[in-house]
Amino acid sequence: MAEQVTMNQDGTAAVESDGVRRRDFINIAAVSFAGVGGATVLIPLITQMAPSKDVLALSSTEVDISAVQPGQAIKTVFRKQPVFIRNLTPAEIAAADKVPVDSLRDPQTLEERTVDGKTNWLVTLGVCTHLGCVPLGAAQGEVKGEFGGYFCPCHGSHYDTAGRIRKGPAPANLEVPEFAFLSDTVIKIG
Repeated sequence: MAEQVTMNQDGTAAVESDGVRRRDFINIAAVSFAGVGGATVLIPLITQMAPSKDVLALSSTEVDISAVQPGQAIKTVFRKQPVFIRNLTPAEIAAADKVPVDSLRDPQTLEERTVDGKTNWLVTLGVCTHLGCVPLGAAQGEVKGEFGGYFCPCHGSHYDTAGRIRKGPAPANLEVPEFAFLSDTVIKIG
């Protein structure tokens, strides 16, 4: 290690070395300990924000629709919310397609709310978009409203067979969750 002698302003000699000084080692050690300490604080904080295992288990559900006849609907549960799965008849599909989209409060066609090639299967969350009540119309004998779809008894919102808002205070159509057909008789929601 080479040493260099220099003169200070007060006339005393100062010795400098080219290697790592003790002060540099202390600075490096302090920064390292701070980095390790920061990581031990941040890792638990970040991992606690991840969804819990019970939520991940509910992230998707599979439903067998083989017993649902045209004109019928079933209720199931997805992420602790009701889901309506409806097998539309050709007459219900024709009635939904006949409605001018620009006359709707939340304009959507039936094709936009269903899967290509399976327009007879409508999957919606069974939660009214007004204040979160569960509409009637999915079970046999329930009131289906003026448009033959769903009726929310809380504040009188009427939905058509495509789950689109037609009358009442609800601001939007019934929400269509992400879903896909695993086979002709099984739907995966989520």
